[in-house]
Amino acid sequence: MSSKSLRCAVLGVGRMGRHHARVMSRQEDVEFLGVLDRDQARVTQAVEQHGGRAFSSLEDLLAAAPDCAVVATPTVTHPELVVALLERGVSCLVEKPLAADIAQSRRIADAARRSGAALQVGHVVRYDPVMRAIRGIEGLRPLFIQVERVSPMTFRSVDVGVVLDMMIHDLDLLMMLVGHEPEEIAANAVCVVGEAEDVCNARLTFPPGPGGVRCVANVTASRLAMKTERKMRIISEEHYVSADFGARTGTVVRKTANRAQLEEVRARLRGGEDLSSLNYLELVKVDPLQVGSDDPLTLQARDFLDAVRTGRRPEVDAEAGLAAVRTAERIVEVARRAGARMV
Repeated sequence: MSSKSLRCAVLGVGRMGRHHARVMSRQEDVEFLGVLDRDQARVTQAVEQHGGRAFSSLEDLLAAAPDCAVVATPTVTHPELVVALLERGVSCLVEKPLAADIAQSRRIADAARRSGAALQVGHVVRYDPVMRAIRGIEGLRPLFIQVERVSPMTFRSVDVGVVLDMMIHDLDLLMMLVGHEPEEIAANAVCVVGEAEDVCNARLTFPPGPGGVRCVANVTASRLAMKTERKMRIISEEHYVSADFGARTGTVVRKTANRAQLEEVRARLRGGEDLSSLNYLELVKVDPLQVGSDDPLTLQARDFLDAVRTGRRPEVDAEAGLAAVRTAERIVEVARRAGARMV
């Protein structure tokens, strides 16, 4: 398959799907077949902008013999559509979350395993330039992580709660950074507008890492905020990292780069000196996080297409998608037990 142009279609051209159609239609090694969506106005607009044809049904799309497809339909439709595609050998990039619950997620993962087709879950924040810069920090072993992902209500993705809609991005990032699913979870949530939670805070405790130290993460997601913010702070033995995903900026404080200043401050404190007049920010060397300008969706698409061509495991495979959904389910259940009134 490595020598031919991949035939690709997009299912669902709503908020995210139309961006997937744009990205896939611009890939040099892709023959863009077209789109499938129940909304004919969306279909017409997508075809006019990106080419391809308007498919009338899943059977019509499968008859065009796609090699791969992007599934950006509502979460509740993923099992039926993705399993049908996988069973026909069509590799799938599925928008997050993989499915609305762990049972349906496992059904999709099992179908991928049986078919041998590639399955990648669209946790696109892994490809965000800010996240790529954080992953590039040598020796970063988090001990505490704080994440905030909030925005005003958009009335999109209301078929699931804020944990599966927004927080799941950060759950995937946390497990990628730490390398494990959490052992312990404390959480609470509030349901205000719809029938699922609109605000949730969770505290996740991960298994012991090197030296027996556990990483703890505090995660907040809200779709009832007054403004949009996506921020992450990471503390380790050697680093403090602060990142703003919206502004695509960040800072890094390295212990090794400030060791002399810190030792001097410790000595003065031990000597009983009053240091209240010192400006802490003038004592430490702060470096900007080197953030690139690549488009996350394009990087994700290229990674997916390479996995289809080479047969390698995708960056965000079925197991990663399952882990994110499983952790999200645990958070919602803990919040219910804590008294949150949710369906």
